[in-house]
Amino acid sequence: MSVKSFFADVILPIPIPKLFTYHIPQNLRNETKPGKRVVVQFGKKKIFSAIVKNIHSNKPTLYETKNIISVLDNAPIINDIQFQFWQWISEYYMCSLGEVYKAALPSGLKLESETKVMPNPNFTNFSNFSDTEELLFNALENKNVLSIKEINSLIERKNPLPVIKSLMDKKAIFVEEKLKDTYKPKIEKCVNLNPSITNENLHELFDNLSKAPKQLELLMTYIKLSDFFQTTAVNEVKKSDLLKNSNATQQTFTSLIKKNIFIEHEKTVNRIKNSDEPISKANTLNTYQQQALKEIKENFENKNVVLLQGVTSSGKTEIYIRLINETIKAGRQVLYLLPEIALTTQIINRLKNIFGNKIGVYHSKFNDSERVEIWNNVLNKNSENKYDIILGVRSSIFLPFSNLGLIVVDEEHENTYKQFNPAPRYNARDAAIILAKLHNAKTLLGTATPSIETFYNTKNNKFAFVELKHRYLDIEMPEIIVADIHKATLKKQMKSIFTPTLLDNIQLALDNNEQIILFQNRRGFSPYLQCETCGWIPRCKNCDVSLTYHKYSNNLVCHYCGYTTKINTTCEACGSSTMQTKGFGTEKIEDEISIFFPYARVARMDLDTTRSKNAYQKFIQNFENHNIDILIGTQMVSKGLDFDDVSVVGILNADNMLYYPDFRAFERSYQLMSQVSGRAGRKNKRGRVIIQTTNPNHKIIKNVINNDYIGMFNSELIDRKQFRYPPFTRLIKITLKHKNVETLNKAAQKLATELKPIFGKRVVGPQSPIINKIQLFYLKNILIKIEKTKSITQTKQIIAKSVNKIITIDGYKSLHIIIDVDPYN
Repeated sequence: MSVKSFFADVILPIPIPKLFTYHIPQNLRNETKPGKRVVVQFGKKKIFSAIVKNIHSNKPTLYETKNIISVLDNAPIINDIQFQFWQWISEYYMCSLGEVYKAALPSGLKLESETKVMPNPNFTNFSNFSDTEELLFNALENKNVLSIKEINSLIERKNPLPVIKSLMDKKAIFVEEKLKDTYKPKIEKCVNLNPSITNENLHELFDNLSKAPKQLELLMTYIKLSDFFQTTAVNEVKKSDLLKNSNATQQTFTSLIKKNIFIEHEKTVNRIKNSDEPISKANTLNTYQQQALKEIKENFENKNVVLLQGVTSSGKTEIYIRLINETIKAGRQVLYLLPEIALTTQIINRLKNIFGNKIGVYHSKFNDSERVEIWNNVLNKNSENKYDIILGVRSSIFLPFSNLGLIVVDEEHENTYKQFNPAPRYNARDAAIILAKLHNAKTLLGTATPSIETFYNTKNNKFAFVELKHRYLDIEMPEIIVADIHKATLKKQMKSIFTPTLLDNIQLALDNNEQIILFQNRRGFSPYLQCETCGWIPRCKNCDVSLTYHKYSNNLVCHYCGYTTKINTTCEACGSSTMQTKGFGTEKIEDEISIFFPYARVARMDLDTTRSKNAYQKFIQNFENHNIDILIGTQMVSKGLDFDDVSVVGILNADNMLYYPDFRAFERSYQLMSQVSGRAGRKNKRGRVIIQTTNPNHKIIKNVINNDYIGMFNSELIDRKQFRYPPFTRLIKITLKHKNVETLNKAAQKLATELKPIFGKRVVGPQSPIINKIQLFYLKNILIKIEKTKSITQTKQIIAKSVNKIITIDGYKSLHIIIDVDPYN
């Protein structure tokens, strides 16, 4: 009688369109379950950890199934709701499940094979080795095994494969694929006293060790650290603490082990440290906050999504805290989304004070092992380290929640919720609404400046709307002063990049021991250098973009591919020494402001200064503790940060934002200027905002001055409707990339020709983007505008079919095509 065969459809962490099926061996039948990771071979040699999606008895007919090699998990790490969520992400954003899997899991849970090279111990014929082959073989004999990366570094070649192949042909080495496991639990060594030692015979032990004073001292240190005499339950002592406190050596410690006095054991510990700080009560809500909270709860009775539009410093976070508390008391989980890692620093301190160790933080500054442990703390509902609340950035939506009750999306308008590269190119705000729906949970969107689409959804009764118009403690909105750069330049009043108005207000704030924030949404010292004689500008060798000058490293840097070169004081085109910086970034502001205010403590917070794990926290703590007088930053200083003593905010160049060629430029300019302005005068008194511009009468600047969101919204709606942009249409952008510009142009034209008979005027392009070459690839864009009344599913099917048709044509095999749904959200 034949045994029935079972098969598993698995998700591989590679961009293939379908699931792949493997045979489940008899010995793994009981272990293999949906949601578990399994080790499988894909292709001739590659080994991957895949996720089991389905189990069935239908053997594939198109290919021979391979066996699952092993099962990695004791219990599923992906639940059914996550699978449904992944499927939605895959279908809506037009990517494979493998790409979703790769984005969703921490790297420590995604095991991939690594090519390992080992020497043949029986090889003896070294006579025909080249110098490079001999070098590699000797290194292998010393280390026994090397990875391709290590070999590449050793022989200093871009491609070590010819050397490896030559040694394989000579049977001098073996090559194997081995699974690389990057996550290892953190192990801590602990010490206990032998259970046979009691209070009664301890004094006898002291006498016995009197001739070994160092051993006695080590034992006495243990007695003290463990509270041996003070408590019935003896404290566990870490070996590292014991040796440090006693100044003892490993040899002394080993002696006590051999005498059966100490027992050493290992235990797995959490990398994420719990807080010992006492929990405090939430602040009392004022009348306006109480009313807003009441309206949100009432709206949640009928709507799944509520928009809370509260002016800056109105106390939205306090309302979130009340809702979070009610949700976790009901036994459900909460996800609190933020657009920037910088924001988590301040808010985690506030929430930790209220919720203690029930809250965890998740973002990219954590290392792989820490992210695995946070994942496990969300997954294991019965663990003592479990989290009821997660505070995190966009990738937090993929954590293994089992019972979400509430998702808060703070600063919902921010474009950093959108993932651009690599796929899936999802918007965490929109995806969070779907995730909440799958959990039968509620979503609260919070902001002072809603996105046009979100506010439009409230007007159409898709989302509920609650407004909070008053600042906490009734502090006035900041006074906004427009400083005319053009007029100041004509009157020769400009001092470097500063108007007299801005400098006077900075001086006044410093005199009053108050703080200042200066905003410029461009890092580096200068956007580019230019020869004053011939006009030549240094450009990136990989991209069609000028190089940004970074003074502190004295380098020219491409912000698109990372290409870096040392600055040359002479023009490469004409040889003259008239290279001049043009424009300004945060570095130049930092440099110049120190000249005008030499005694002020100045700091710069941008991507260049916040690369390390705790950099944000240090900046924010220093500013809160008044160790910084003037904080200069890019848009990360605009988002929800709360500082008591900021009285002046300066926007150095509003024109950069207003005249950016994007249909969202006015919306984003309004949002950024309003958000930056909201950092001024938050607690003690009314603040001032100085906006430097060449166009003081611009309608968006007028909207910002009057805090007129509705005026901006209505004006934008007219333009969006006329030119068929969201919220009246959905956008799908197709980007084609190729290293040969002629091939790219032909392919783009052919794809557009395929699409235009079906979509007509809805197809815009192909067009070259502003920067039409990045990392040696030339770019062409095709934009498709689909009315909300048309089937988006059918549209995607047609696009996918047309794209697949193009990439199968000879000559287009190396063409890259990227599909981005809702590209500008």
